[in-house]
Amino acid sequence: MALPPPQGGRLVARFLRQRAGVLSLAVIVCLVGVAVAGEAIAPYDWHAQDVVGRFGGPSTRHWLGTDELGRDIFSRILYGARFSLAIGLSAVTLSFGIGTLIGIAAGFYRRLDGVLMRVVDVMLAFPGILLAIAIVGALGPGLLSVIVAIGTTEIPGFARLNRSMVLSLREREFVVAARVIGAPDWLILGRHVLLNLVSPLLVFACLRISTTILAGATLSFLGLGIQPPIPEWGAMVSTARQYLATAPHTFVYPTLAIFITVIAFNLLGDALRDTLDPTLRA
Repeated sequence: MALPPPQGGRLVARFLRQRAGVLSLAVIVCLVGVAVAGEAIAPYDWHAQDVVGRFGGPSTRHWLGTDELGRDIFSRILYGARFSLAIGLSAVTLSFGIGTLIGIAAGFYRRLDGVLMRVVDVMLAFPGILLAIAIVGALGPGLLSVIVAIGTTEIPGFARLNRSMVLSLREREFVVAARVIGAPDWLILGRHVLLNLVSPLLVFACLRISTTILAGATLSFLGLGIQPPIPEWGAMVSTARQYLATAPHTFVYPTLAIFITVIAFNLLGDALRDTLDPTLRA
């Protein structure tokens, strides 16, 4: 049978020894808190305008300055965090679920392998961002369209990862032994296959969240995602680019928010990999 998982306390201790991972987790927790309560903790209403104070620089009144309509940039970034995180988490959840089912079916049932992998190969033939643009173009701009588009482009990665791992696991001794004693497929998949997929999939999903957040910002930057005046970070960057020479702060701060979020999820993914990888355990 499968090797028993290590004690949770040891994993936590290994994770806590990684400063970058702990710091990235703290940043992500803060981002989630901001996404949930951003509108309540923001010093100003995200769409409140003050035309007289437009393009104001950072000050004690407006910590990150104001934009072209005099709106507080800090408040808009706080409110916009919910959209960027919603895109990243929802798109990865969608691709995780569908891609895992496809990968497990293709790897465990060889008769399905050819058909399912050819579908995945067709999806991989299109550059991810172009496929996302085509889907959003068909569905129309909006949060749900962006989630579906980006989630669809991420399915092949999860499918191929799951397939490769299942192909290896189905030949392991504990799986062969379970088949010999007549265990049904659902029991083999649940007890011996899925449990051994959790760690690598968790790491991969964490790393892909940063990619989906960046892809969502890209679609909004191109005018295909969440539309202004909703303060999604990519849309804010797109609007601010025309004022880059005269008011660079309107461009820099939402860009910095995207950068920090992407780096945090990447560092967390690296830390989880180092924590869960059995070849690196002391």
